Amino acid sequence: MPRVRATPGGIARVDLGASAQTPQVSFNGVPVWVMQDGGRWTALVGIALSSAPGTLSLKVKRQGSSETIVKFQIKPFRYAEQRLKVAPGHVDLSADDTARYERERVRLAQVMATFTEVQPEALQLMQPSSGRRSSSFGLRRVFNGQPRNPHSGMDIAAAQGAPVLAAASGVVIDTGDYFFNGNTVWLDHGSGLLTMYCHLSEIDVKAGDRVSSGDLIGKVGSTGRATGPHLHWSVSLNRAMVDPALFLGAAGAANSP
Repeated sequence: MPRVRATPGGIARVDLGASAQTPQVSFNGVPVWVMQDGGRWTALVGIALSSAPGTLSLKVKRQGSSETIVKFQIKPFRYAEQRLKVAPGHVDLSADDTARYERERVRLAQVMATFTEVQPEALQLMQPSSGRRSSSFGLRRVFNGQPRNPHSGMDIAAAQGAPVLAAASGVVIDTGDYFFNGNTVWLDHGSGLLTMYCHLSEIDVKAGDRVSSGDLIGKVGSTGRATGPHLHWSVSLNRAMVDPALFLGAAGAANSP
């Protein structure tokens, strides 16, 4: 089971009670991962970094019953901030680069909307590349006084060409070369749980491939907007980027910010 941290960028575990059939659950109109848990049903909800702390609501539909609302609380969480001074050309995009980014943003939103009615085979993930964590999830960088979006994944320092492995069994749903992310692979693990692997020097899978946990999917590189070889690894749950460390068990807990 992923570790629960009901905060922006975290995961909420919401008890749905007992029922004969699996409840259908949505959060902000997006389907949510529901699992059986000791004779009851539990929703695992990814909370976007942009969410404000407070009371949030799930819509729950049970067979033969009208829709109900189940409320849950999320608390504030403070992530690290880094202030940097860089050359202006490294902050502001050209018109062509901006147009490319906007096109890719539409495609990535479609990829992140993937939801298959399959339970993930594993409730914990394996770290996809050996190496130390060089940048943690949620880090907010401020370039020349201009705040940027918080870091939406975990950076793992690794050598050029080092193997990148599937964090869990799943299906390849997208590969491509993106402006910011470089050579990228997306895996669908079921029930709205997706993983993304970026800046690859080589992609060794194609869309539609089924992979097992630990299978080679690519190699570490520095493609896209990267200053050197490393793996940027993201976890998306119900279309929200969440802290990958929550899926790494005790090792992830030891390294959490």
